[in-house]
Amino acid sequence: MLETKLKAFLPLLIQHLFLYHYLSSLLPISMACNNKFTLDSVRDALIREEDSIVFSLIERARFPYNAPAYDPSFLGNGFSIAEFYVRGTESLQAKIGRYQKPEDVPFFPKDLPSPLPPTKYSQKVLLHPASASVTVNEAIWKFYFTELLPLFTTKGNDGNYASTVASDFVCLQAISRRIHSGKYVAEVKFTDAPQDYSPAISSKDRDKLMDLLTFVAVEEAVKKRVEKKARLFSQNVTLDENDSGKTQYKINPLVVSHLYDKWVMPLTKVVEVEYLLLRLS
Repeated sequence: MLETKLKAFLPLLIQHLFLYHYLSSLLPISMACNNKFTLDSVRDALIREEDSIVFSLIERARFPYNAPAYDPSFLGNGFSIAEFYVRGTESLQAKIGRYQKPEDVPFFPKDLPSPLPPTKYSQKVLLHPASASVTVNEAIWKFYFTELLPLFTTKGNDGNYASTVASDFVCLQAISRRIHSGKYVAEVKFTDAPQDYSPAISSKDRDKLMDLLTFVAVEEAVKKRVEKKARLFSQNVTLDENDSGKTQYKINPLVVSHLYDKWVMPLTKVVEVEYLLLRLS
């Protein structure tokens, strides 16, 4: 029975490789900045990441919550369908060269295989080598499944678990990529003003670093922008002349603003602080 269930998901794992080509088409942050590594160019790259997050949430909202997909007893091997899918897909993606960029961080890095084909990915070394150890994916996994998912999906179970967890994984990767791109933000801020950050780094003063990295006006602008994008991207367009005129959305735009306010921006700053604490080592 277990073998039959696992075989049923193998075609979907292979199919998800095509989704990987879409995700990997997103340029590394350094290349997206056109080799002009400034705070403005990094921020411009992060603004483009917002589109990926909004669209991924819209796609996931097509399906109801589908609670059985997250039941660790469903497959009989201790993994939920979601975890089994993510583990398997990350392994396949690693074999073809994913997770070579600092912003692409696997959720289950232990024992990931090495790339089979030689990777053509190369870029100027911009980050401290210790940046690879900085990850908040455990926190992302937790808040996504326990807090965020119920906010933008409808209650119910349509049995479409395979497509559901595939959409979950696209959301997880988009959110993780945006948050871990904070490593670049931290590097460019440190490079621009090492005299401001070095004392706090040397004394391991996390609170001071967090204060230096926090710009309330910028964060408010980000929340407003992602909410506006969600309104534009997720509205239901109709040509019905009898339409009441009240705009309906595939996802609540306020949920996207809340996502950034409660999780994306705070965790990005955690990544920045942890990176900076390693910057002088």
